[in-house]
Amino acid sequence: MNAVNTDIARIVERINRVILGKERQVRLCLACLLARGHLLIEDLPGVGKTTLAHALARSLGLDYQRIQFTSDLLPADILGAAIYDRESGGLRFHPGPIFAQVILADEINRASPKAQSALLEAMEEGQVSIEGETRPLPTPFFVIATQNPSEQVGVFPLPESQIDRFLMRLSLGYPGPAAERELLAGEDRRDLLADLEPALAPSAFAAMQAQARTVTVSDALLDYLQAIIEASRRNASFAGGLSPRGGLALKHAAQAWAYLGGRRFVLPEDVQAILPGVVAHRLHPAPAVGAADDSWAARILLQVPVP
Repeated sequence: MNAVNTDIARIVERINRVILGKERQVRLCLACLLARGHLLIEDLPGVGKTTLAHALARSLGLDYQRIQFTSDLLPADILGAAIYDRESGGLRFHPGPIFAQVILADEINRASPKAQSALLEAMEEGQVSIEGETRPLPTPFFVIATQNPSEQVGVFPLPESQIDRFLMRLSLGYPGPAAERELLAGEDRRDLLADLEPALAPSAFAAMQAQARTVTVSDALLDYLQAIIEASRRNASFAGGLSPRGGLALKHAAQAWAYLGGRRFVLPEDVQAILPGVVAHRLHPAPAVGAADDSWAARILLQVPVP
């Protein structure tokens, strides 16, 4: 695992040049992508969501496209369309920006639900259906989306079916005093981003994904995962429990977190580390509970005893 640790350290170091004081969030983002999941970064405007998405795409050496989601965005602007070609006398398909290994969906909740729905098939199946034809997307394929809080002006709530397709939802928060001082005194983040070189060969990250999926999950650890899933379904604080997809997301993210730590087996601590990012957007408070913050579901489930 030494070579892997070196590669991971190189990726984290390069992203940390641009995103200051957020190493844990950076590692959680990498765990999400190693687990073959899509990533949703939600926070206030101006805290570095888009910069982080760009830094991730650049440092992994993958082909990427940025889509700015706006209220007038159409599904064809994302997927592409068949356009009449005078030379051939027929329709010719012009692929949209979805045909890239990494999609940076910037401010995804500023687009209408119709435009948002264009991503559903791509995120779940790695393909899109256009003009009656199914077209595969490149591999690996990720969506790294940013969104503003729901109380912001001009946003549309993401449907639950779409939110559930994001393996993790994370927030960056404000930088600490030391990081903010360096940010104020240092170079422009856009200049640093432009100079960011890939830390891996294009095929290397796909190989790391495959290795992460082979990390051992013992029977005892599966018992722990099942206990958490069952607790989410039985607890009256939740309007509904974790789905089978949510349970698999917990397992795969824990494997990726263990892999990032240089281990070939998953510990309960790995599950606990990734739990908030995996469950916060999937579990909602029951009507009797009222409003709850993003960490309340994870706090409840962390009370599940380790078998």
